[in-house]
Amino acid sequence: MRKKIIWINYLRLVFAAIIVGMLATLLADILKRMTEYFEEIIFGHAVRYPYLFLLLPSTGITLIYFLRKYLFKGRSNRGIKEIYQTLENRRDELPLYKIPSHFFNGFLTVVFGGSTGIEVSTVVAGAAIGAGVYKKETIANAFKAELVCAGVAAGVATLFANPLAGFLFAIEVISGRFTKTVALSAGVAAAISGIYLSLFTVHPFLDLQVTAWHGNALPYFILLSTLAAGIAVYFTRSVIFIKKKFYAIRSNFLRVNIGALLVGLSIYFLPQLFGDSYHSIPELLKNAEQQSFSSGTIILLLTLVLIKPLVTSLTLGAGGDGGVFAPSIVVGGILGMLVATVCNHYFNADLIILNFMLVGAAAALSAAIHAPLTAIVLACGIVPGGHILLIPLALGTFIAKYTANMICGYTVYSYQEKK
Repeated sequence: MRKKIIWINYLRLVFAAIIVGMLATLLADILKRMTEYFEEIIFGHAVRYPYLFLLLPSTGITLIYFLRKYLFKGRSNRGIKEIYQTLENRRDELPLYKIPSHFFNGFLTVVFGGSTGIEVSTVVAGAAIGAGVYKKETIANAFKAELVCAGVAAGVATLFANPLAGFLFAIEVISGRFTKTVALSAGVAAAISGIYLSLFTVHPFLDLQVTAWHGNALPYFILLSTLAAGIAVYFTRSVIFIKKKFYAIRSNFLRVNIGALLVGLSIYFLPQLFGDSYHSIPELLKNAEQQSFSSGTIILLLTLVLIKPLVTSLTLGAGGDGGVFAPSIVVGGILGMLVATVCNHYFNADLIILNFMLVGAAAALSAAIHAPLTAIVLACGIVPGGHILLIPLALGTFIAKYTANMICGYTVYSYQEKK
């Protein structure tokens, strides 16, 4: 009798995970397509009329402020911390309003130039879908975490067209432990996303092919991974510090407009910082690979590495929605280009810049969210043939993760919020 009850609960869990997977996949795909479409249009207009860069972040964050105040009754979003709280305390729930709240706030933040991404917004909205289905379904109370992880897995899988990455993210970052039921629910939801993605033509993040890597590059990969760990710590500390300073500003008007104006000034002088900054990677990579060494290129890459974390922090401090997921990928990728370019010029290292971009992106993401396996799988899927870099990616992500921990302990953005 007991085995029968267990199997019935498992079947109910699978059925609920299918529902969560379908809903979270649709939400993530709609948000991704809308954001990419409008971000491209708005950025194109701003490039032709650069003064718009100064106004757009204020417009987006002001819209978010009024949405929060009037539509969502002044209730703020707190990122992944909301997921941890609902998992740690069974009385805490992710209310359904979190779905439209994160959806619209994430969308408005990025398309109007806020220097973050929609990943965290999608993760929390997907988790809210899982929590909502959990409350509706008559399944065991122990399966709350499972359905939250299912929503997260489907959302991340859809954003990056990578079901395995979604599955691993739910396990590494959200659950923090591997159990049969979490693996089952997250796996089912990620599979639903994979089936959905198979119906469409999915283009890789970069239309470039990884062909090989050479053993003599290993010392430089280690150097890059160590630097990526330091950048990740700098990033997370910047976010925490600047958000605290902005929360201390009592005037909503000042908080929103000071932060938005500083973001606007930043993207006016450095348009590569606009939105999620994914659009800047192909052009920067092309310039690094094709142009001869110049101090201007090095200064630009170094400036972006150092400034992007600050502009992301200002976006979040002013009231934008998002986190460090997309910015970590971008900063790590640019850092990889910088290291490869400098080493090629000064040490005749003959490094493949594309390879270093991928390893840098994975290393910085691993250090920032404490998820090396997720970072490896994501990086492998960014370009065709990315799996060729499995060894340097594994080396880079684990070195970055443990180096970041050695620098300042468990200073990972989402986990720091959890504490």
